[in-house]
Formats: sequence, structure tokens, C-alpha cells
Amino acid sequence: AGAAAEARFISSAKGKGLFATKNIRKGETVFVERPVVSSQFLWNALYNYRACDHCLRALETAEENAQRLLGRSSLVLPHPEQCSIRKDLHQQCPRCQVTYCSAECRQAALEQYHQVLCLGPSRDDPTHPLNKLQEAWRNMHYPPETSSIMLMARMVATIKQAKDKEWWIKAFSQFCSKTANEEEEIVHKLLGDKFKGQLELLRLLFTEALYDEYLSRWFTPEGFRSLFALVGTNGQGIGTSSLSQWVHACDALDLPMLQREELDAFIDQLYKDIEKESGEFLNCEGSGLYVLQSCCNHSCIPNAETSFPENNFLLHLTALEDIEAGEEICISYLDCCQRERSRHSRNKILRENYLFTCSCPKCLAQADDADVTSEEEEEGEGETDDAELEDEMTDV
Repeated sequence: AGAAAEARFISSAKGKGLFATKNIRKGETVFVERPVVSSQFLWNALYNYRACDHCLRALETAEENAQRLLGRSSLVLPHPEQCSIRKDLHQQCPRCQVTYCSAECRQAALEQYHQVLCLGPSRDDPTHPLNKLQEAWRNMHYPPETSSIMLMARMVATIKQAKDKEWWIKAFSQFCSKTANEEEEIVHKLLGDKFKGQLELLRLLFTEALYDEYLSRWFTPEGFRSLFALVGTNGQGIGTSSLSQWVHACDALDLPMLQREELDAFIDQLYKDIEKESGEFLNCEGSGLYVLQSCCNHSCIPNAETSFPENNFLLHLTALEDIEAGEEICISYLDCCQRERSRHSRNKILRENYLFTCSCPKCLAQADDADVTSEEEEEGEGETDDAELEDEMTDV
């Protein structure tokens, strides 16, 4: 799928970048990519955001999704035929009962990592090493979530199960890695002030649950920190929602004007009510490692954006502008609100979360602006920083 774009090495400072191999029109899909590994966030799963254990496809119908987010089981959605969820296709692992959206996903998970991670009858046993690891992670990393220890567990399990272990190690080594100092900074950001003690506890639990002689380096203090930083730097947020799929389908319906206005008003009100009840937590959320997408550098005026229109882990990179062959393809690591802030504020977020200072055309044009944040910016300062840690959860 990578025909329209290829990764190239830029410099040791910048690492890799993604470049167009042909002219790409605005609105075109540059590529669709599946992650080498992905995982739903642990709190998200605990709070009944039901998603396929492999591809993160939302499992609730749009109506069930809306009822849960509203806390109102009597809600009825119009146009139920616009819901894309096929419950008749859902399957469970016969041993541990985790749910998949299809036989294909159950099989894919089993072949890649699930044999190692299947808890079988110990699914609800709090003393099982994997459950202890997950519980420890949840106690260190409250919502809004930006990463999951299970992403690392799936990396280890994948290599444990693989016939060609070197192929997978090579696949994971393509992701941008950092120096020891930078790694410490990323881990610190993910785990907070007590990070050294917490990291050591996680490493011991991780070792107890998953140790493998072949990967012994990943279980040393340095190797574990590197693995942690790799996931923290390269993890791309994934968001899926059967409700938003239903809304998109309803938007596309050809309705008489009066019906159209009624439906739009119903949907607007529904989202207002949901926001009162559930706040910003609308989607099934997780993160994944994407080889091509992780090569995309940041720009405050991006020419492409990522989204998950198929309601699963398949990432679509779409052109926001016409892009010429040979031009670098950039996405924004900041959300829309953050992109509107001053250069100083933007770079503060980028330095803290991604360890670089931006020199995109917008930042260069604003280079002479005063290095102070304006009053109204100061007020908003503390709010978004942590939530942006790895990547904006993409609107679906």
C-alpha cells in the first residue's frame, strides 16, 4: 500500500521522514496501514468500551453505544439499519472469553500473540502475573490514557510465538529510538515523579509474566526502559466508535429537508447530552505501532492527517493539500486547538512530549514573536499537556 509514499533518512537529528513518490491530490488517501502490533487501553476496556481484542473494532451497536455513554437504556436511535455492527460475526476465545469482531481476527490474534497471552481460566485471578502487571499499570496510568503496557506485552508475545524471530525484531527496530537521556525523559513523562521506582516494579512484573531467554536484553533495566520509550514515542492513538460510524452513515442519507433537519437536530442534542454524561471519553481507544506512519514528521501546518474511518485499527493517511512528488508528508502531533496557539506554547508541548523544537514554515515565520505565552494561553496551559503524550486520539 506504500506506493504513493516512501520513508527516507533525512539526518541524524531528524531521523526518517515520509516523502511522496508521486503527485497526490488533496483529499486522496496516501496509504492505508495496519499496525505491527496494537492494544486497547486498560481503563478503556475496564469501563466497558467493548472493542475487538485484536483490531479494536467497536463491538456495541450504535444504539447500545449511545445508551451506555448517556447512561440511559431507553434511548432509541432512528435509522438502525445505518449501524454497521455485525454481532452475528462476533467470536470469543474459547479458553479466556475475550471477544473478537470476526473469525479472522480471532485467528490472526492466535497466530501472532494470543497463545502466549491467553489467560484461560485464570482470566479473573488477581494473582496471575499478567493480571498483576495490568493492575499495576492501571494504578500508575489513569485516564486520559496515552499508552498501555499490553502493547509491550504483545511485542514480546509476538516474538515468542514467531518462527522467524529475527524478522519481528527487525520490524520493531525500525521505530525511532532515543538516547538514554531522552528515554528517561519519556518514561518520566509517562510515569511521573516516582518513575524510577515505578519502572522497576513494572519491569519485575513484566519479567515474571513474560520473560524469554531470546529477548533477555528487553528485560534488563536499560532494555526495558528503551522498549518503554519506543512505545511512548511511536505509539499512535487509535479511536473507534460505532456511534460515529452511524452518524457518518446518517449524514450521507438522502432525506427530504424536514427529515434531514430533524435528524441533524437529534444528533446534535445526542452529542450534547453525551458530553454532559461522559465528557470527552466517547471512543474505544488504544494505541498501535505503524511503520510508515511513525516516519511522518510533525508540522504545525500539516499536509496530511490520520484517521480510522473503517472503525478498526486500519490507519488512513489522507492528504489535506495537494502534495507534489518528492515533497515531505507531515502530520500534526498537536490537536486543532493547540495548533492555534503561539509558537512558544506549541513548542513547549512538542519539547515536553516529543523532545524536539519545531522548525516548520509556520514556526520559522513566527520566530521573531516574543517568547512568552499570552494571558489567555497561560490559563489553558496546564490542561492539555498530559493528554497529548503520544498522539492525539484521532477523531473517527
